[in-house]
Amino acid sequence: QSIMWPALLVCQLVLILQSEAQSPCLTHPTFRDPDNSDITVVCGTNRMDLQILLCPMYFYGYNESMVALNGQFGKPECRGTADWTVNPPVMKFHQSQLSLFNYRNSSQQITEEIGSGLFSDFSSVQSVNISGVVNTQDPNAGTITYRQEMKYLFSCRYPLQYLVNNTEMMSLAIKDNNGSFISTLSMVLFEDYTYTTRLFIPPSGLMLKTRVFVEVRATNLTERFNVLLDRCYTTTSPYPGNSTSFNLCNLDLQTIMGVNGEQQLARFSFETFRFVEHRNRTVSTFYLHCTTRLCESSFCRSLRQRRAVQSAQGTSVSDVATVSSGAIITKVDGKNS
Repeated sequence: QSIMWPALLVCQLVLILQSEAQSPCLTHPTFRDPDNSDITVVCGTNRMDLQILLCPMYFYGYNESMVALNGQFGKPECRGTADWTVNPPVMKFHQSQLSLFNYRNSSQQITEEIGSGLFSDFSSVQSVNISGVVNTQDPNAGTITYRQEMKYLFSCRYPLQYLVNNTEMMSLAIKDNNGSFISTLSMVLFEDYTYTTRLFIPPSGLMLKTRVFVEVRATNLTERFNVLLDRCYTTTSPYPGNSTSFNLCNLDLQTIMGVNGEQQLARFSFETFRFVEHRNRTVSTFYLHCTTRLCESSFCRSLRQRRAVQSAQGTSVSDVATVSSGAIITKVDGKNS
């Protein structure tokens, strides 16, 4: 009989602890059968926040230690946190889109639709739908279990265009979380078609009709995505929206598109010019900007933007990532110095 006492004491202690943990739920209105409304999902700019009512879990015989994201019970980062300080008590999960996208057994689906609203300038817009599940596990289950499994499904839908625009969200398409998509973009100007020698711009400026070769490159993207230039344009100010602009996407002999949407870099070339408003200056200074978005590799070639020349109105494209060059200077008189 004395041998049974330690086991009995342990059993009683466990029951007492469980009873104390459940006490907030026993008299709470949410101590009931689970319902679809028990989960709240916030699709944030840098993470997804999930809140699930705790008491329905206790009603079914589970507790916070038996719940995990996408069945990843062995990973602490996939576990939620119980918050008993709020009413009603909830289980909270905070997950970055990157973690869900890369290794949490979540589902991602790319869809394509006609651009509208903020994206009305695009003939088609791709979106990624990230979905997952929060489920329970009975640690005592063997061949059978007396507990009914609980599953809470969730999903968030983001336009890829929005992912590029939002600094934190851009990490979705990056292999690690050390930066954002905007920080991986770079624009380099070259002097020849081999894209090996960087362009040197003398203080006196370039001759008019000098061909400039432009490369926009992204690094650290997953192989699933390529870079697509939607519009490249020049402005008289380093800030894209508040000055005279000229759209370089006129498909004439002055602008030649090379690679676009096929790799994780894009290339094109154009001939230098001057802005007419600089007629009384010795040099004409302008800045090159390229609005950029991601597209899934298999869809990139079918994506085309409706383009139109715009003068003195800035660019009509908004809510996209823009990478810019430094000052490009041309000689207004076109003479050698």
